[in-house]
Amino acid sequence: MFNNWTVTLMHSFVSSLLYPIIIGLGLMLLLALWEIGTAIGERFWVLKNISLKNNLPEFESTARARIERTDILTRVSPMLGLMGTLIPLGPGLSGLGEGNLSILTNSVTIAFDTTVLGLLAGIIGFILGRLRRRWYDDALRSVN
Repeated sequence: MFNNWTVTLMHSFVSSLLYPIIIGLGLMLLLALWEIGTAIGERFWVLKNISLKNNLPEFESTARARIERTDILTRVSPMLGLMGTLIPLGPGLSGLGEGNLSILTNSVTIAFDTTVLGLLAGIIGFILGRLRRRWYDDALRSVN
């Protein structure tokens, strides 16, 4: 059905995605830490000292942008973690077939690590997104 060169090309392409995915996961974790700091500042200083009557459209725009960032964090991080899980399993299973357990061990370690990192960043994004929605809704209700 598929030529050998097609399969080889596909495998090479997918394998080349592993390091960009790991870098992407690192960036998602940095974004998660950044968002934690931003959320702390919002909760304890910004939302308590803001006057919404004069700048309601600006507040809504900022709130929407911050919620969108946490939504992206929530959705993309686990996807990257899953990709980082599946990509090294191919060479790992191939190594197992050849009797080389060290390749399998290394591949499974990378797979589990990327899964955990993706889920961690996704959990942070989910929690921050829910909190922000509630904080912004409360702030908007206080105007009315």
